[in-house]
Amino acid sequence: MSEANQASEQQTTMYDWIGGEEGVRKLVNRFYDIMESDEEAKTIRAMHKDDLTNIRDGLFEYLSGWLGGPPLYVAKHGSPCITKQHKPFKIDQQASNAWMHCMQQAMKDVDIDEKYRDMLTPAFQRICDTLMNHH
Repeated sequence: MSEANQASEQQTTMYDWIGGEEGVRKLVNRFYDIMESDEEAKTIRAMHKDDLTNIRDGLFEYLSGWLGGPPLYVAKHGSPCITKQHKPFKIDQQASNAWMHCMQQAMKDVDIDEKYRDMLTPAFQRICDTLMNHH
């Protein structure tokens, strides 16, 4: 394998594998569409304002960098402290499960390859576990 091919392979990220900017935007939009319509997600939907435009943009920006793409959130807002941002909300096991339900369904609905879903699911779960605060 040439050095150019090795360098190219090393630079491939989850961001690239799930479709880059378009793929992340689709994932985020589907995630929030599910949150708005799925009865299982009503507790976490209630934590958000009626208009989800800003929160959709924020998650898109955060996931872009988190998945290895452009660090849009950091460029716009500085380094995120997601535990602090979520502290005002009661995030218990039920909320964590609801969030994961929405994300897992969104990943399926936007056709993220199963092998990438299998890698992302435990990573998303660790984030949910970190955010649980049991008010």
